[in-house]
Amino acid sequence: MKHPYDTGRFAEVGDLDQVNSHDDLAEIVNQMLSDLRAHPDEWENTTLDRFLDALAGVLQGLPGLYANRGEQLPNAPTWAMLAGVLVSASGYE
Repeated sequence: MKHPYDTGRFAEVGDLDQVNSHDDLAEIVNQMLSDLRAHPDEWENTTLDRFLDALAGVLQGLPGLYANRGEQLPNAPTWAMLAGVLVSASGYE
């Protein structure tokens, strides 16, 4: 049971660094769905409107995330980057 000031968690999925294709990304999305179904009260963003709001926030924050790492935001996203954004949206506050 969550406490009043607890926040939810991110989806638990496989290694995002291994996502190299649309099939790999589809597998991550399937893992996200399975995790959400198994633990519906643990995610931060369990409804579509909350998830999409968080997804927009994650996408808007990407330049800062990359800058904090000392990296430049890639012009073309990778499958792994897209997977990371989706998983980040599951737990983004």
